[in-house]
Amino acid sequence: MNRQGYENVIRSLQQKSSAKVVILFTRSEDARELLSAAARMNISFIWVASDGWGAQESVVRGSETAADGAFTIELASYPIREFEDYFTKLNPYTNTRNPWFKEFWEHRFACSLQAHSCSEHSLRDGTFEQESKIMFVVNAVYAMAFALHNMRQAVCSNTSKVCDAMKPGNGKRFYKEFILKTKFEAPFRPVDTESMVRFDSVGDSISRYNIFHYHKEEGKFVYKKVGYWDHILTLNTSVVPWHGLIPPTSQCSDPCRKNEVKSMQPGDVCCWICIPCQPYQYLQDEFTCADCSFGQWPLANLTGCYDLPEEYIRWEDAWAIGPVTISCLGILCTLTVVGIFFKHNETPVVKASGRELSYILLMGVLMCYSITFIYITKPSTAVCTLRRLGLGTSFAVCYSALLTKTNRIARIFSGVKDGAQRPRFISPASQVVICGALISCQLLVAIIWLLVEVPGVRKEISAERRNVVTLKCNSKDSSMLVSLTYNCILIILCTVYAFKTRKCPENFNEAKFIGFTMYTTCIIWLAFQPLFYVTASDYRVNMHSIIFLYVLSI
Repeated sequence: MNRQGYENVIRSLQQKSSAKVVILFTRSEDARELLSAAARMNISFIWVASDGWGAQESVVRGSETAADGAFTIELASYPIREFEDYFTKLNPYTNTRNPWFKEFWEHRFACSLQAHSCSEHSLRDGTFEQESKIMFVVNAVYAMAFALHNMRQAVCSNTSKVCDAMKPGNGKRFYKEFILKTKFEAPFRPVDTESMVRFDSVGDSISRYNIFHYHKEEGKFVYKKVGYWDHILTLNTSVVPWHGLIPPTSQCSDPCRKNEVKSMQPGDVCCWICIPCQPYQYLQDEFTCADCSFGQWPLANLTGCYDLPEEYIRWEDAWAIGPVTISCLGILCTLTVVGIFFKHNETPVVKASGRELSYILLMGVLMCYSITFIYITKPSTAVCTLRRLGLGTSFAVCYSALLTKTNRIARIFSGVKDGAQRPRFISPASQVVICGALISCQLLVAIIWLLVEVPGVRKEISAERRNVVTLKCNSKDSSMLVSLTYNCILIILCTVYAFKTRKCPENFNEAKFIGFTMYTTCIIWLAFQPLFYVTASDYRVNMHSIIFLYVLSI
């Protein structure tokens, strides 16, 4: 890589504005060029470098300011003075064993052996720096020597020379039985140093590392040992002179919050954008938001979902107490009237009022009040079936009785007015049959509705409140209103006949009360439909609109 290439690397690192620490796993040459590029561009980072940089002065020479604050690691080693004495005595005129030594000498001193300009130079001039890994080379040679010695003693015990068992072809045995089992104290170590050379089961030596911090101390840049690694990390941060007195923070992107996932950018494996999950989603992993199943909601820690409690009107709710109280009072009043009628069952007043139709009407009123309890009960298949049957039937019983009664009055006075004979089908038995036929039509509609839409329960979640599950019957609102169409026809006919009989004689002024009732009923039913659709979003209010339709209509 040329000079421009190293500068491009520094520019790409600079684009991560929140990243302050750069980890280098490079050769010493690359580390030196990166430091030089950073120094030229006047850009500083906290460097964390591998043993390719180590504690070498040659890496930071000329770029000390750019390297200030760097952490480096180096294999724990010690210089071998015997090797330094040997190596510094060498020169290209006496060292004929190494074919590359002449090239090294010319490069080291920038001279030419052919021009005889290299003879005055020597490796003892103070510029020689022993490579830190020399110790490991020496130990490797000794390990091979110890392994060969042990193998010769084991397989060539009868001779002092190399026997056939040590010839090429037995390398696998040599490696497994002798190299891996070699163990000795390292030679040339300082007197106060313990350094055992041995290998693990896969052939790696037991490594130890020194950790250095590069900084300026007493006007001079130095590598100061601040830690050590030997299977465990020992780091003394108290001796590190942090800039700003606190350790620096470095992150390409801020950690995402618990309800956010990482969106990785193309071509970037370290930086991300945090994207929030929807309220109804949980974290499938750190990169994916997943929807909870229908009727579920994310846990507080977003690791999964739980089943939402089902909401419906309960008996102890304030929404239930009012309608139930009114219905109970209505039932008591109705039963009282039934008792009075039954007590005076054979009196002319009761008979003249249409005793049989009155009982049917009172039964319809009881059904309307009783239907409140069915609508308060927790939805189930049985409850939903009763709701459908009772919805229109209870009204049909009331309005069929009223229609039969007003029709009878209208036909009687119409016949008297025209001087005609007594109208047909005005006897109590006939009236009951006619009323029963009218009620049967509504029952037929309810049965057809049950067959077309099989009753059952559904769970519903509104768009505004995704964390609320409402338990409802699975009938459509439109189907319910269609099932009430027949009752609307009955109400209209009752109103027409009540209007026609409004001028009946005083003794028959019951028709006037029926007329007033039907007028108010028409107003209530006209107001019910828009109210029912407006309150559809709140099941409590929607349910109350149905319940009060029953209460107010009777």
